[in-house]
Amino acid sequence: MSSFSPRRLVQCLPLRLRRLAGPLLPELAVLLALLGAALGLLAFAFIADEVAEGETHAFDEAVLLAFRVPGDPADPLGPPWLEIIMRDVTALGGTTVLTLITLIVAGFLAMDGKRAAALFVLVATSGGGLLSYALKLGFDRPRPDLVAHLVDVSTLSFPSGHAMGSAVTFLTLGVLIVRTESKRRIKAYALAVAVSLTLLVGFSRVYLGVHWPTDVLAGWCSGSAWALLCWIIVLLLQRRGKVEGSSANGSGGPDTPTPS
Repeated sequence: MSSFSPRRLVQCLPLRLRRLAGPLLPELAVLLALLGAALGLLAFAFIADEVAEGETHAFDEAVLLAFRVPGDPADPLGPPWLEIIMRDVTALGGTTVLTLITLIVAGFLAMDGKRAAALFVLVATSGGGLLSYALKLGFDRPRPDLVAHLVDVSTLSFPSGHAMGSAVTFLTLGVLIVRTESKRRIKAYALAVAVSLTLLVGFSRVYLGVHWPTDVLAGWCSGSAWALLCWIIVLLLQRRGKVEGSSANGSGGPDTPTPS
């Protein structure tokens, strides 16, 4: 999702091959992103099918019980402070927090003169949120009742809205930063933070007993696929000069193709 290894690989090639491969990097990146999105959607479809047929029940139960004291499904493993941390972490994937983060980032981009990028953030994250809600209604899976819920929940279970919402928001924002910044350290840091937050939020939902593990896995798959599709759209829009590119020169930089 970044300007990652293909460019570094090309730099290791002989000069003639490097000149031939250089123009193909944007197309290669798009193909890899499309492949990643397709794999995410296939993984989601596989999980959804297994859940619908009840094939994941034993796995879901085993994982949920693994986070509880043997013989007491109301008591999570670990010291009391760990439960407090998990509650704080899970709040990062809530609608209120994700909305605030999105608005803050969009406001920053707008003030930085990247109004098209700001609008894209709002559209991409809102679209992902609506998709998550639609999937929940479509699958209509109840919350797990095997263990005690350590936080209040009221919506349906599949896919995990927190897992998918955090993937959609954090990964989409991470992708946008990658496409609007020129420094590799900033790109790597943004993606590392986005992925780490997404994983932590999903893990917290299972630890707190409010989601089956397959709910979280499905949320990660669908949210990641959405973020990759957003990355492709950003790249294509940048090539047409519709979305601001690397901050190195305002509308395009060394990692952004020249608009056609």
